[in-house]
Amino acid sequence: MSDLMPIAYRNVNQLWAYILTETLKRLGLSCAIICPGSRSTPLAVAFAQQVPEIEAISILDERSAAFFALGQAQATGRPVVLVCTSGTAGANFYSAVIEASYSRVPLLILTTDRPPELRDCHSGQTVAQLRLYGNYPNWQTELALPSADLGMLAYLRQMVIHSWERAQTPTKGPVHLNIPFRDPLAPLPDGTDLNYLQSQFHPEDFFAGIANTTPFPTPHSVLPIPQEWKECDRGIIIAGVAQPQQPQEYAKAIAQLSQTLKWPVLAEGLSPVRNYAELNPYLISTYDLILRNQQLAKQLTPEMVIQVGEMPTSKELRNWIDATQPRRWVIDKSDQNLDPLHGKTTHLRISVEDIKAEEINLSFSSDYVHKWCDAEAQVRLAVDQTMGKIDEIIESKAAWLISQILPPGTPLFIANSMPVRDVEYFWKPNNLGVRSNFNRGANGIDGTLSTALGIAHRQQSSVMLTGDLALLHDTNGFLIRNKFVGHLTIVLINNNGGGIFEMLPIAKFDPPFEEFFGTPQDIDFAQLCATYNVQHELIISWEELQQRLNPLPNTGIRVLEVQTNRKYDAKWRQDNLRKFAAD
Repeated sequence: MSDLMPIAYRNVNQLWAYILTETLKRLGLSCAIICPGSRSTPLAVAFAQQVPEIEAISILDERSAAFFALGQAQATGRPVVLVCTSGTAGANFYSAVIEASYSRVPLLILTTDRPPELRDCHSGQTVAQLRLYGNYPNWQTELALPSADLGMLAYLRQMVIHSWERAQTPTKGPVHLNIPFRDPLAPLPDGTDLNYLQSQFHPEDFFAGIANTTPFPTPHSVLPIPQEWKECDRGIIIAGVAQPQQPQEYAKAIAQLSQTLKWPVLAEGLSPVRNYAELNPYLISTYDLILRNQQLAKQLTPEMVIQVGEMPTSKELRNWIDATQPRRWVIDKSDQNLDPLHGKTTHLRISVEDIKAEEINLSFSSDYVHKWCDAEAQVRLAVDQTMGKIDEIIESKAAWLISQILPPGTPLFIANSMPVRDVEYFWKPNNLGVRSNFNRGANGIDGTLSTALGIAHRQQSSVMLTGDLALLHDTNGFLIRNKFVGHLTIVLINNNGGGIFEMLPIAKFDPPFEEFFGTPQDIDFAQLCATYNVQHELIISWEELQQRLNPLPNTGIRVLEVQTNRKYDAKWRQDNLRKFAAD
């Protein structure tokens, strides 16, 4: 502490920045991402002083920095701080702020600003930063100008503690503090006599009572299983898109509910349930393929549906639920509306772990659950046999293969567009405890590489599955390579363009399809990787891919490029997705 104090007393700005960073450190902040710039100098200096208790990472591109912070916060479940200068810098955080809001990831955004007298008069690098992120933050405010008054320092401490709490309760998400500084920004004397304050200020007393704890959780209300669920033998549980901090406990809670009710669990590929398969005897992973068989879809019509977390990606599933209009319950403790289908829905604002599992009653055997399990067994076998026989390199096989070969517990980041869909169709249930991560809040392709690096930083060796456009949209993420600690393998499906658009009706209209939707970029990825000094390898067989993914290296970033044919990939899906459940 004492070695931080001399620089804190150089000027008012530095004192203010010291109080802010010291409070955050005591609250438990362990990572701050600092984007370069002048107006943020007092904060950059103060965070640099807090190393190594707070890791301070300098990242050039603000959009990339924000997604890296998002990945770190996803991986750790704790807030990460983002710092930038004034002007358009903070605007580059915007897409990550939106994602953090919808994905409920705790971020603390500190945009520094010009003082009020330099606004609205064309002073350089000044834009309107108040409410910059609209209604997306959980909470937002502008701090007062720095002041060397003990009462004002107490105000600052209070604001920081409140920000930390609001990033985590009642729902995790972004918090925005706009922080104005007057010159001088460097730690130079500013004419304020801080000697008097120094004699009055006692750090141990001032910071007493700041605890490194997660903000108080809301009291758990345990819900007994409603009687109407118990009396229904045509019910399903949908384990939707979710990345809980305790994936095994989450999967266990869903399994207990399923076994109590004898209801099948339709588990999205982006749910941990598929990676803890042995917990769940009624696990259905091929629901999208099963529901493409009209006759089966009709036979399997449910009366009741419990949806845990966000609705799965599958259009087939959504359309089926929309058409059959079952009575629905959404289990999720957020305050958000999680029913895009506007059905007969009750939101239970609890987590699935809060449902009281009861003694399993084995007295009745449900035909309905067996119908589902038989269909799953047959379609799963058809998928596995088909995939096993495919030697040529096609996009869809990558997700199927990866689901079976990663080292246990590997963090995996799945990019949007086709990868998330192939994971939903083909990801094979396993007991590897792979930790799947994704940005399915706003479903954008921005920040894909940076988020994956944020997830992999200081974690177990990690993997990312992505298409070429999502990677190219965020190549600035490669600039993080010198700050990154750990390993990331990027499995790059390069079909030279936007494969997802091949699956849409617009694909039949060319022109303008290829130029404006397919958007091939014709990039030589070996050269691109060489520019950033990142390892690159062209993969020409499935055996080769398998060898490269287990074991994984411990350090560095490498790209394993798998080249596929976009038109052929789309045709293969169109020919095969309906076939798997046709018999």
